[in-house]
Amino acid sequence: MNHNSLLVTPKQKISLDEYDPAYTDGLKGKADVEAKLTKDIDRMRELQDVFYASHKHALLIVLQGMDTSGKDGVIKHVMSGMNPQGVQVTSFKQPSPEELQHDFLWRAVKALPPSGHMGIFNRSYYEEVLVTRVHPELLEVENIEIPRKLKQLWIERYEDIKNFELHLNRNNTIVLKFFLNISYEEQKRRLLKRIDNPAKNWKFSQGDIKERVYWKQYRKAYEDALSETSTAFAPWYVIPADQKWFARIAIADVIVAKLKSLNLKYPALKPSQLDDLKKAKKLLQKQ
Repeated sequence: MNHNSLLVTPKQKISLDEYDPAYTDGLKGKADVEAKLTKDIDRMRELQDVFYASHKHALLIVLQGMDTSGKDGVIKHVMSGMNPQGVQVTSFKQPSPEELQHDFLWRAVKALPPSGHMGIFNRSYYEEVLVTRVHPELLEVENIEIPRKLKQLWIERYEDIKNFELHLNRNNTIVLKFFLNISYEEQKRRLLKRIDNPAKNWKFSQGDIKERVYWKQYRKAYEDALSETSTAFAPWYVIPADQKWFARIAIADVIVAKLKSLNLKYPALKPSQLDDLKKAKKLLQKQ
């Protein structure tokens, strides 16, 4: 799979109209990718084991997308083979009263994965240049000084985010960011399915319908955020998400490729430690 076709080139202004949400790289359906997804999940499990043992890096995976774009499904299916001891998932919802008393990155910092671990953000600090941009009235409860020209606030937050991600990169946290790109029509189909299927009723929220009214505003906010914050050290990938199976295989492919590129190995033992192993083996054999 050509990852470059999904990558947002740093310092390049993009239009999401250039990215086809229904793109599948010539693959026809689940049957075409089931074997590859299984292989990728198995490979990811192997690479995660070395990643955890080497304790050299942390990996932060950021998932963003409109409602119903499939973020939960990616976590469930793509990360299914991971050792849960080395993975933590954080879902970012409306900020709590405590979180509102801090800067907008504070709650993300608290949830960062430690060395050897992988962290998955279901939504993230990017909500503060997306939701608050579409609904600037939400800024009134944040502990900040709001500039007369809101455009300046977004510029400053893009800069803060890039500096934050650069700091993470310099301290051995790898950042991979995925925008699940769903079409307006496919979102409608998925929302109707939540209404028509009793097993999915619990997922439905009236807020999803209300936010659809702001579709164009959200798309514009995403275009600017992706254009301004895709960097060589923390790239954005625009993942076609109309077909859930393709979104999952595309994200798994990127993660596997990144982990492989690290060329990590299990920690080498010191001579004294190897001697201890031999002694332990002899003791066990005598028992």
